[in-house]
Amino acid sequence: MMTNLFSVFDPSTSMFNMSINWISTMMGLIIMPMMFWLLPTRMTMIWNVVTKTLHNEFKTLLGPNGMNGTTFMFISVFSLIVFNNFMGLFPYIFTSTSHLSFTLTLSLPLWISFMIYGWINHTQHMFAHLVPQGTPPVLMPFMVCIETISNLIRPGTLAVRLAANMIAGHLLMTLLGQTGSSLSYSMLTLLLITQIALLMLESAVSIIQSYVFAVLSTLYSSEVN
Repeated sequence: MMTNLFSVFDPSTSMFNMSINWISTMMGLIIMPMMFWLLPTRMTMIWNVVTKTLHNEFKTLLGPNGMNGTTFMFISVFSLIVFNNFMGLFPYIFTSTSHLSFTLTLSLPLWISFMIYGWINHTQHMFAHLVPQGTPPVLMPFMVCIETISNLIRPGTLAVRLAANMIAGHLLMTLLGQTGSSLSYSMLTLLLITQIALLMLESAVSIIQSYVFAVLSTLYSSEVN
């Protein structure tokens, strides 16, 4: 019995008295050898189309000044997040992307590396970003403060956006699922239809939030070039 509504996100999965909560984060490595088969599977071909589309889009966002190979880093981040989002939809699997310890581990190193690279190699460009073009001289000190704060909270917004969207859908499905034992057969049928619709919505959110995280990271990196 749950003592707290958020206890559904507690890392309580165990096997042979060993905690295996975060193992689900790296379970994608199990299916990686399939990518190296001589004859590609349908899943491999579909994933190749997805990665090529993402590569072309991220290349456009980075612009002509983007370094070669940068898009692969963001495609890897997208792949990791979308896999973990989908893993969290299965019963009894720890939803790692609903925890800030996981999302901040992704967003904070990316943002810090962008800042270090930008301030060392493009210092004047980074200073110019603090004052938007066309700002009146009177408002320049305020704009510098606002732009600095908005820049500092970027890793937090990336992490909280991903974690909050994962938590919201899971909580709604948990709340609806707990009412099933006290409902009649007709209402239970309606509840099942609602749960299936929510599961489809969560599947879409899993892809969308992974895409949003990767695109925003790409936009942040394009600003330092």
